[in-house]
Amino acid sequence: MDSENKAYPHTHDHRAKGDWNPIWDELGEMDAEFLEAYLAFRSVPHREGPLPPKFKELILIAINAATTHLYAPGVRRHMQNALKAGATKEEILETIQLTTVMGIHSCNLAVPILMEEVAKLEE
Repeated sequence: MDSENKAYPHTHDHRAKGDWNPIWDELGEMDAEFLEAYLAFRSVPHREGPLPPKFKELILIAINAATTHLYAPGVRRHMQNALKAGATKEEILETIQLTTVMGIHSCNLAVPILMEEVAKLEE
């Protein structure tokens, strides 16, 4: 897939922002139009709406850390984005704690990632 191709602006934007799931490479090779449509749909709440970016990133941490998802690369990416958007370690920890309503596995996955990302930020 040619991610620089102007026919796929959402694909290009997601790559440029670092908001990229490596699995999308394969999906883009198989069906670039479908990937572009998915990324366009996925982008709407990021571009619009009343929630500040920090809150959106906290929600995305919860989704990725949830027992039904447990997607560590997404947890890490959205923690990095949340920290850049001004979230504190305590706010992220509370987000993880709220996610444990679905199961403690959220903490098992996300708390070690939080400690790594805060340590990197403090370096």
